[in-house]
Amino acid sequence: MIIESNNINIRQIAESGQCFRMNEIKQDTFSLIAYGRYLQLKQLDDTAIEISCSGEEYELIWKDYFDLSYDYNRIIQKLMKGKDDFLKKAGDYGKGIRILRQEPFEILISFIISQNKNIPSIKKCIEGICNRYGEFKISEEHYKMGYYAFPTPGRLANAKKEELRELKLGYRDEYIIKAAQAIHEGRINLDQLKACSHEEAVTALKTIPGVGDKVANCISLYGLHHIEAFPVDVWINKVLNEVYQNSFDVEQYQGYAGIIQQYMFYYMRSLK
Repeated sequence: MIIESNNINIRQIAESGQCFRMNEIKQDTFSLIAYGRYLQLKQLDDTAIEISCSGEEYELIWKDYFDLSYDYNRIIQKLMKGKDDFLKKAGDYGKGIRILRQEPFEILISFIISQNKNIPSIKKCIEGICNRYGEFKISEEHYKMGYYAFPTPGRLANAKKEELRELKLGYRDEYIIKAAQAIHEGRINLDQLKACSHEEAVTALKTIPGVGDKVANCISLYGLHHIEAFPVDVWINKVLNEVYQNSFDVEQYQGYAGIIQQYMFYYMRSLK
């Protein structure tokens, strides 16, 4: 089926640093593994993508996953009418980015892994975890394509540190196990954190070993869809330091600062 929107670009989403299982398999065609399913997406033009699923599956999963009910063009138009030249350029450059509604547990583990790693290394580690601990599935819609779903909390809660260490996870092995145990045993309920405020979610997430302020903000934005979150990583630090001399007022974008953060991140990476 075809999805049409002025603000959806699969390449931009895949390169925006929020998801790690979306990969280009041929020119302008990407694979995605999420919610235990395999999907292919093809960018047809600036406003349309082809998505390899039924209308029923789209309504059940992917419409929400790609946040297609939210008016991103409203944000872009606000930036275009504003006085911030950097954000005008960033918004225009990355206007196809959307904040995905991803599985919270996958995001929790992914961003624990992400610390002090580049994106290719993060992806390799995540695929290693999926291949060892995830359920193997067959996609009948894609010529019986085999793939691995992201592991359940129970599977990772019972993982051995030695096995995780073999996947090049380093010191993160213990953090992954403890995070999975916290979810599996019910000490942290990620679905409940979706309904909390961003601040309450960050506070709860930071009780998990290995989750500091930056990782908690990433989980809140990319996993719990608190779009007011504003994670500060290396690239955002460059923006804040080099463009704004540490005087950026995030409060003026209250309620959607996470979307602004994505435009900043994507545009700054392109400049460097």
